[in-house]
Amino acid sequence: MNDVSHITAAAVRELIAFRIGEQEFCVDIMAVREIRGWTPATPLPRAPGYMKGVINLRGAVLPIIDLGARFGLNTSEPSERHVIMVAHVGGRMVGLLVDAVSDIIQLTDEAVQPTPDVASEQVKAFVKGIFAIDGRMISLIELDRIIPEPEAEAA
Repeated sequence: MNDVSHITAAAVRELIAFRIGEQEFCVDIMAVREIRGWTPATPLPRAPGYMKGVINLRGAVLPIIDLGARFGLNTSEPSERHVIMVAHVGGRMVGLLVDAVSDIIQLTDEAVQPTPDVASEQVKAFVKGIFAIDGRMISLIELDRIIPEPEAEAA
């Protein structure tokens, strides 16, 4: 009987849901190390438009990626209402700037539906799937695709 409950528990994933504008997204909770308030970032020369710059996180240099800009969404100037999700992305720690973190969601892989074929290739590059929960449509993000490989080396 323990084996069955173990299998069921393993099939449930915990995700952190967050907002960018009016849209909701989520990432695997295991990738997120901490959530902190917005800290102004020091810009880097010749950085892509979605790179806000770097901040000092307990002595470590942490690059800050504006997820809204990375996804091609309209973004606003960061304020004290914005948050930084410190996450493990592609083998390194980065700060992901989002409007707000809304909640922690538990769901099974069966609840995730594939990204619609009408979505652009750019959208499909980031969105692993979409699920509906409590009348909300939430896109599941593949964090390892946030930083393109050549820029991952430079970051």
